[in-house]
Amino acid sequence: MAHHIFQLESEVQNIPEAAPSAPSFSVSEKLARYGSSALSGVEHLTLLVGKESIALALIRHFGSLTALSRASFRELRQFLPPRKAESVAVALSIFAIAETEQALSERLDNPEMIYKACADMKLFNQEVLRVILLNTRLRQVSTVEISRGTINESLAHPREIFRPAVALSAYAVILVHNHPSGDPAPSDADTRLTRRVAEAAKILQIHFLDHVIIGQHLDGKPPFFSFKEAGLL
Repeated sequence: MAHHIFQLESEVQNIPEAAPSAPSFSVSEKLARYGSSALSGVEHLTLLVGKESIALALIRHFGSLTALSRASFRELRQFLPPRKAESVAVALSIFAIAETEQALSERLDNPEMIYKACADMKLFNQEVLRVILLNTRLRQVSTVEISRGTINESLAHPREIFRPAVALSAYAVILVHNHPSGDPAPSDADTRLTRRVAEAAKILQIHFLDHVIIGQHLDGKPPFFSFKEAGLL
């Protein structure tokens, strides 16, 4: 709706009667008429939980839709009945899963593709370490979870990382883990682990292509860190 600035009293006196307001639609009607791209985040969530008041309460409690997307089923059950909690958990993660499936069908030869292939990891509220096994065309053979919880050098020992690579005769491996804080900047432990894995890869004659840390979009910065791209591998 256009906004007019009236500078003269005569103009103010001649303001026409306001046009009738546009008809309001329910969220379901808005979806049917204009498609999902016309809905806000709150409106999407309202369709899932049934009431706008519940959708707003969830966002207030978790702080944002991004934070809500990382909530566990158990956390959602504090506010929603089981079926609704299931629907919300699945809906909030399905895009990341679809992005992962698409990326895993492509060549994993750059950090952006690796990030997309592990997009589901940005939703995790704890650290997870994965190794992606590749064939000679740099396509996924398998993805194996190595450890869950705070990544440390005892849990992420090179022998655990390369065991599946040797068993499946992988041509190359990519190491991936996430930072639940959202900041993908590597820690000293991340750097030490990368060096140890690189040394082991040379001995085993398996190509160690990259170690990528998955984070979130923060302050316009990339949501991932690549050791190879940074010249550290």
